[in-house]
Amino acid sequence: MKMMPTRIPEVLLIEPDVFGDERGLFMESYHARKYAEQGLDATFVQDNHSRSGKGVLRGLHYQLEQPQGKLVRVMAGAVFDVAVDIRKGSPTFGQWVGFELTGSNHLQLYVPPGFAHGFCVLSESADFLYKCTDFYAPQAEQGIRWHDPDIGIEWPGSDFRVSEKDEGTGWLKDMAAVLPVYQVDA
Repeated sequence: MKMMPTRIPEVLLIEPDVFGDERGLFMESYHARKYAEQGLDATFVQDNHSRSGKGVLRGLHYQLEQPQGKLVRVMAGAVFDVAVDIRKGSPTFGQWVGFELTGSNHLQLYVPPGFAHGFCVLSESADFLYKCTDFYAPQAEQGIRWHDPDIGIEWPGSDFRVSEKDEGTGWLKDMAAVLPVYQVDA
């Protein structure tokens, strides 16, 4: 397995070992000890599975209380997955990274607590799986507008299907005052 820091070093792109032949494939989608040995020593408490159709865009979500780290992957289909640093005091505050995750490339992305997360579906449908480091807390869930110009995410495509809830989220500049200050190691 390869675990690679991204342009925002705390966000990790993970390429698991995949063993395959004409019969199919085998891979460990998660192995706590191996992940910890490479620097991802997180405790996951909840697994989620979502299925979405082409053009669906979900996000950008985060929780103020009970912030969640997420280990995300795609079981079938393809998505463009995004993490946005919303840690006040971070040198990468407001910056984003994005990667195509597919059922065939098997890539995973670790989005740590203190980041907003979202994705859009590139294939006809996608099964999206994610492990979380804390429980979903609907009273703590927040969002930032997916097309916030201060963040400038370069989403692939333009005709997205977005929920009414996600269309009603705020802008980063308006949310910054309520975001907690995260301690960032220098």
